[in-house]
Amino acid sequence: MRETGSPPSIRLIDLAKDFGSVRAVAGVDLEIADGEFFSMLGPSGSGKTTVLRMIAGFEQPTRGRIELAGDDVTDRPPFARDVNTVFQDYALFPHMSVLENVEYGLRVKKVARGERRRRAAEALETVRLADHAARRPMQLSGGQRQRVALARALVNRPKVLLLDEPLGALDLKLRREMQIELKQIQRDVGITFVFVTHDQEEALTLSDRIAVFDAGRVQQVATPRELYERPQSAFVAGFVGTSNLLAGPAARTVIGRDGTFSIRPEKIHLDPEPGFGGPTGATTVDGVVREVVYLGSANHYVVDLDVPGQQTSLTVLRQNLHTSGADPADRRGDRVRLAWLPEHVIELGTAPPVTTPITEESA
Repeated sequence: MRETGSPPSIRLIDLAKDFGSVRAVAGVDLEIADGEFFSMLGPSGSGKTTVLRMIAGFEQPTRGRIELAGDDVTDRPPFARDVNTVFQDYALFPHMSVLENVEYGLRVKKVARGERRRRAAEALETVRLADHAARRPMQLSGGQRQRVALARALVNRPKVLLLDEPLGALDLKLRREMQIELKQIQRDVGITFVFVTHDQEEALTLSDRIAVFDAGRVQQVATPRELYERPQSAFVAGFVGTSNLLAGPAARTVIGRDGTFSIRPEKIHLDPEPGFGGPTGATTVDGVVREVVYLGSANHYVVDLDVPGQQTSLTVLRQNLHTSGADPADRRGDRVRLAWLPEHVIELGTAPPVTTPITEESA
């Protein structure tokens, strides 16, 4: 990601979109830096894909403005914007070779045959498919077809590449492999990537910064680390990873004051010994293990707390660091003590707005 005195790669100003009586996007303001890998994360219907489509020019905003490198493109058609889009459905031509698919856009633009072949070959080299140029799409794996779609978008040398859940059709193992590939490709080409996903792990893996959407609004913009460690609302805490929330009587009993608080499951220590006090200065609370979920590398424990007047439970993540013949499910019904450090408790709704600067440190 590059920091310069030039305008941001993308600037959205009070962007809104209505579909009849439904407000899909409700006044979004965003700035995305040149060369940044920026993700828009949120549940279905949160407005993220509609924002992407407005940037691409496939949807016209009801109000607001879209700027690309300081140039107002709000009313321009898609072909007049220096952006390309990669969709989940790669839409490759089955009767064409990989090379012909990649160079197709240049052929439409009437680029000379020699030049388009050279640029298509360069694009395939970038996505590490140069030796697959003569194959047909049906001869490729899902991940390879995804990379062909990337090459086809990159061959036009856009300033911005928009990606609408392009990994959604892949199985979990391939999806994780392609996340690493995609980030490396973005670093190699050095252009702005704007990535839409509902998968929080994917956003955390890929992004320099993330905008979390809900109900047509941006709830928080931050680096992956800050978003996870310092969420500003209960929605962000619950959507980005797993989070325990304490409020009402439970907060007063366990935390010692009113408010809504978040504690990540991996920050909580669990031990069955009655005298266990946890780390120095830790907050402790006793409870009973109600459920255990075995995840292979870790276990999730659901612990009902000894909190009078309100049924409250916390989820605890404990890594399986040692081989054991014991079944984790045998822990159901055990009395345990939970402990965590005060600095791992996040009070929600009171944090100042995040104004993460667009710098190399944000990468």
